[in-house]
Formats: sequence, C-alpha cells, structure tokens
Amino acid sequence: MRAAALGFRAPEGRSALDIVERVEGNSTTDFGATDAILAGDGDPIGEGELRRMETILRACWDALDEAARKAEGKALRKGPRGGGRDLGGIIDHVAAAEVGYLRSLGWKIEGGENGDSNRLARIREGVLEGLGAAVEGQIAALGPRGGKRWLPRRFVRRLAWHALDHVWEIEERIMEG
Repeated sequence: MRAAALGFRAPEGRSALDIVERVEGNSTTDFGATDAILAGDGDPIGEGELRRMETILRACWDALDEAARKAEGKALRKGPRGGGRDLGGIIDHVAAAEVGYLRSLGWKIEGGENGDSNRLARIREGVLEGLGAAVEGQIAALGPRGGKRWLPRRFVRRLAWHALDHVWEIEERIMEG
C-alpha cells in the first residue's frame, strides 16, 4: 500500500491498532479469509473512495505480478501435505476466483482459458468495470433467484485479501537455489 501512495503506515505494534468493529465470524473466517459484512459496507461510495479502491486493487495486483516475476523459473516448496499448486496454478486460481467474485457482485465477464496471455488483463478490467457499475447502482442488490449480491466494499476487501494471500504464499514457497 505504501507503493500506491495512499498514505498508509503500518502500525508499530498491536497496541497501535484501533478496533472499530467486531463481527461474528463463520467457516470462511475460520479458514482465514475475509467474509464478514461490516456495518458501513452499504454506505454510499463517492468518486474519491472509488478511485482509492481501484488503486488498492491495482497495488495488490502489482504485488502479485511482482511475486510471480520473482518466482519465475524457481521451484516452489511443496505444501504441508506434500502438494500445492505450481506458480501458473496459483495465478490461474487467483484469476478464476476473481471471475467468481465478480459473479457474487452481479457482474459477468468472459474469463478466458488458462494460458490465454490476455486473460488476466481482461479479468482485471472486468473487476474495475464491475466495481464501478456496483458503486453507481447499476447492479441490483438481489440476483435473479433472490440471492443477495456482494457490496462493493466487501468485494474489494475479498479481492485484495485473496491476491495478497497468494503473494505471501509465493514468497514463502520460493526455494532458495
């Protein structure tokens, strides 16, 4: 976030954190992923906040791309059960998840096939288009079968967390050669 020039400064320690809301978790949060709906998630989003959200997403994607560049051509340590995705598998997983998150927002794009060189660019463009449409009220709050769609803040939180979670995975699994 520092590279995105948003004025973010990491807290010096836990005592420097301000807890502004506590929410009940679920099986997704037990797994370590963000899933809670926060009290302010439905508040209106102005143009400045939308631009900030877009900047955050781009910074997360830049971090993922940089981690992938650093891991290119290097072996990744196996996961705790002896398996795990290779680098291409991690990137394909993040891309597929973002297409799924877009569906949860109520926006559809053509995800393309794994290995398609323009796939990530199209998905990321679709994420920004879908986010803008949601903020502008162009997406109904309920889907055609009545399911609640994700709010833009939750959508951004989940995408950012997921991209960064895989940045950290790549960084931790690069085997020193």
